[in-house]
Amino acid sequence: MEKYVIEGGHPLSGSVTISGNKNEALPAIAACLLTDEPVTLRNVPRIGDVNSMLDIMHELGVEIEDLDKNDVRLCSRNLKGSELDSDKCRSLRAAILLAGPLITRHDHVSMPPPGGDVIGRRRLDTHFTAFESLGARVSEKDKKYIIEKKTLVGQDIFLEEQSVTATENVLMAAVLSKGETVLRNAACEPHVAGLARMLVAMGAKIEGIGTNILHIKGVDKLSGTDHTIGPDYLETGGYITLAAVTGSEMTIQNVNPHDLCVIKSTYRKLGVAYETRDNAVWVPSGQKLEIQPDFSGDVPKIDDGPWPAFPTDLMSIVIVGATQASGTVLIFEKMYDGRMFFVDYLVSMGARIVLCDPHRVVVVGPSQLIGSQMQSPDIRAGMALIIAALCAHGESSIYNIRQIDRGYENLEGKLQGLGAKIRRVVE
Repeated sequence: MEKYVIEGGHPLSGSVTISGNKNEALPAIAACLLTDEPVTLRNVPRIGDVNSMLDIMHELGVEIEDLDKNDVRLCSRNLKGSELDSDKCRSLRAAILLAGPLITRHDHVSMPPPGGDVIGRRRLDTHFTAFESLGARVSEKDKKYIIEKKTLVGQDIFLEEQSVTATENVLMAAVLSKGETVLRNAACEPHVAGLARMLVAMGAKIEGIGTNILHIKGVDKLSGTDHTIGPDYLETGGYITLAAVTGSEMTIQNVNPHDLCVIKSTYRKLGVAYETRDNAVWVPSGQKLEIQPDFSGDVPKIDDGPWPAFPTDLMSIVIVGATQASGTVLIFEKMYDGRMFFVDYLVSMGARIVLCDPHRVVVVGPSQLIGSQMQSPDIRAGMALIIAALCAHGESSIYNIRQIDRGYENLEGKLQGLGAKIRRVVE
């Protein structure tokens, strides 16, 4: 078992480089199944979830060649089959993304239910009803999902929820279906657009990229390509928060400023300010964090939703930011009913937080946090607890850091480069 031991209260400074977007890398790896030709992926974050996805691809017979630390080439010309029975599928939410590409190459796909973070109910109905609209048949047997098809035919599909993974899955299935597919209420996050651009480079015909209506004209085959994964705006949001709550000056490199618009407007409610400079973000030191009331003087609200709303994966982190800002704010997590429970750890550190229900908390700040023993319940809450520990007085221990490793590349190395007192300890 490994843990992080963190000594908080030390000033940070310097520059940190953002890794590739985990949520683009995982579907991009799955998309390599759509062609027999080699696909090169660059700026791939070497994190736990990516390594698990590559292991599953290897079990399927995909040839994998590491070109560099963050560059990898995959070739799916010798697939062994479409039966997924790996324990990694049961621990990786993104394993469901293999269903769409595999059903284009086989008439039968079998896979166990995917795992992932325990942050509440995460339905797969949207994936399966869309597959059925294209002509597949989905059933469940022996605790496995069975997807069968004779021919996939394009349809006009309205997704019942703006699910990122369902949009990606159906998109990958539709590009090799016969005829035209119109995908309405599609997710349009930056990583969804990144996957769509990769598919276009492979020969797919997709219009409406970056919007919630996608028009896909099926093609007979796709070719290989060379695709670079975009920067992770969620990791960027975490480091902006870290700089703000520790009063540190920080430069964050390798960002796409266009992905940060909603983050900037939301962070402004906490008094967090930063500047974008080309492909970097500069956070000034010594910011006076103060929650900005609504124009009427009411307590402000921060809530999340599908893009371009504030991303749910930053809700845990924004809660930590709110504990260090003067004033009161209501934080409303609309998408998952289990994400908020980690606040018990923040309360044990001295934060003043009222958990109203599984979706809402009221935070009153600022609070001086004190080091504590904690356990990471999921990827994003784990990063939030690290940020809390770094601005706290005293020493903290964070267990179950395997969860954090799933989503953040070389985290302790990047933090140590900023002057953080953090070390990984094996027990």
